[in-house]
Amino acid sequence: MVKAKYQSVLDLGEKLSIQDGDVQVNGDKIEIRGTAATPYDKNLLWDEIKKVGGDNPTDLMADIKVADDSIYTKHTVKSGESLSLIAKHYFKDPMKYKQIFEANTGLLDNPDVIHPGQELVIPNL
Repeated sequence: MVKAKYQSVLDLGEKLSIQDGDVQVNGDKIEIRGTAATPYDKNLLWDEIKKVGGDNPTDLMADIKVADDSIYTKHTVKSGESLSLIAKHYFKDPMKYKQIFEANTGLLDNPDVIHPGQELVIPNL
């Protein structure tokens, strides 16, 4: 029953390609372990855990590591996006576009010019 409760977390883990994933059910408690690619992916998992089990779930133990914590995540630009829209998505603050631009000066010459398909580094802030 506890596994069914957290099925959306397990599904998200698969979608995010969590490495070394391990799920064990011990009585009425579920234990989840694995390695997320980036801090952003780890945060997505924790957000889903909290959505299902609350801020301090007593029926779950999760140990999620991060493979690369030198960046927050990577983002592939989609048509119609701007650095400020991307900054708003990841940081809830469109003005953080400057930090995204600075992290990508090897790829970008102008913060107002990005193209679909470009893969941007989203820095840790």
